[in-house]
Formats: sequence, C-alpha cells, structure tokens
Amino acid sequence: MLVSASGFNIAKTSPRPAPPGAGRGVWARRWRPPWGRLGLRGIALLYLGLMVALPLAAVVAKGFGGGLTSLRDAFSQLGARQALILTIEMAAVVAVINAVFGTVTAYVLTRYRFAGRRALATVVDIPFAVPTLVTGVMLVALYGPNSPIGGFLARHGVHIIFARLGILVALLFVTLPLVVRTVQPVMQELDRGEEEAAQVLGAARWLTFRRVMLPHLRAGIVAGSLLAFARALGEFGAVVIVSGNIANKTLTAPVLITQLTTGNKDPRAAAAIGTILFGLAFLLVLVVERLVGRKELREHAT
Repeated sequence: MLVSASGFNIAKTSPRPAPPGAGRGVWARRWRPPWGRLGLRGIALLYLGLMVALPLAAVVAKGFGGGLTSLRDAFSQLGARQALILTIEMAAVVAVINAVFGTVTAYVLTRYRFAGRRALATVVDIPFAVPTLVTGVMLVALYGPNSPIGGFLARHGVHIIFARLGILVALLFVTLPLVVRTVQPVMQELDRGEEEAAQVLGAARWLTFRRVMLPHLRAGIVAGSLLAFARALGEFGAVVIVSGNIANKTLTAPVLITQLTTGNKDPRAAAAIGTILFGLAFLLVLVVERLVGRKELREHAT
C-alpha cells in the first residue's frame, strides 16, 4: 500500500484486461483473405468469358474453320455481297446524319431553357426502351402504303416501306440516342465563360460553336457516330419488317444471316458473314475506347 503526502491511500491497480475478441476487429480489417478479391475477379472473368468471349470464339471458329474458303463460299450465296455492301452503306449514312442532328439535339438540350425540355430529353431515350420489332411495326403503320402519310408519299413517288429509305429511317430511329447521350455530358462540362466572352466580342452563335465548342466536342461526336455505325451494322428487328428483304435490293447482312441459319441452310456461311460484322464493330469499339481514353488523359493533364 502506498501513502500520499496528504495521508490518503493510493492503491496500485493493474490495467483492466481487454474483453475477449476486442482485437479481432482491427486484425480482421488489416488481414483480408486473398480469395476474396481473387474470387470476385474470377467471377467477373468467368461471366464475361461465358457470355461474350466463348460465343465469339465459336462464331469465328465456325465461320473460318476452313480458312478463306469459307468466306468465298459465303459470298457465293445469293445476294450476300450486295447485302454486306448495303449494310455498311446504310450504317455510314446513319452515322453521318446522327453526327449532325445528334449534336444539334444535344446543343438544344444543354444550352436552351424552354417548356417541354424534359419531355424532349425523355423522347430521346425512347428508342432504348422500345423493342426493335415494335419499331418496325410503328414505321409500317406510319409510312406503309395503306397509311395516310405513306399513301401520300407513294403517290408522289416516295417509297419508304420495303425500300432502302425505310431501312435508313429504321436505323436512324434505333441509333438516335447514341450521339446525343455521348455529346451531351461533354457539352454540359464546358466552361460557359469562353462562350460568353466570344459572344461579347461579337461572335455569332455558329462562329462561337465552331471556334470555341467544336474542338472540345470533336472526340465525343466521333465516338458517338462510331457507336451508331456499329449499332446499325447489327440491327435486325426493325429492318426485317420495313425492308421487304429483297435479295440484291433491300436485303441486309443481319437478315441474310437469319435466312442462312433458318432450316440449317448454310450455318458456316452465316458464321463467316457474322464474323465480318463482328470484326468491323469490334474495331470501331476499340477506336471509341481510344478516343475516350485520350480525352480523359487531356482532362487530367489540364
């Protein structure tokens, strides 16, 4: 027993023991089993492999199992060469039109305030929600030869349904949101001060857009256009209804692939044509990823 100067007893007490398991939380936070992260990575890789890589490998192996002979046999099918050319042409035209009007739509949604702006933004996303087969039915109901609008256009020599123009309209509807939703976020992040300074100096809206905004939007416009091109390459649902599927005229590559696989007619030729479409789409996706990556690097650098 210890006695202090004032006469009080001071007992020497030992520290209170820690409750059982008190240090386990800190230890558990510091040590994590390695199979946790590896397990999640394995699940992600397994899922992507089963859903994407394995089917693509099967198509490529099926289509080019015999080398270039399979490709030559595929092009020997009735209307195959013209179908592939038509598909690429339509996709290119759709990409160019969407690059222009998609950018205009994004500009209106970000730079103007008007009644119904939210409704317009919702309308832009409708093609994502509507099934493509329903899109074809809607276009036939609107522009078909028995409809008022379709009949009026047909009397003046303009045919939309069962013609190339119908394919173009269907692809424009399906790919409408891609450029808009790619360019709009970039446009929203632009500094409005530069635009206001240009307008104060007397620059018109078009000159301000071309000199101030377009250099920042170029990568987004190209990326959205390439995504629209890749999407148009593989469109089937809307096109199969509005095109009429006439060989050497309105038959597209995705519809031809369906015809070749129906009844086991020539699945090897179908796989070869599908591999060509996949190769083009995959190349475009790589270009888009590179453009987006360069843009992000420039943003971090500034």
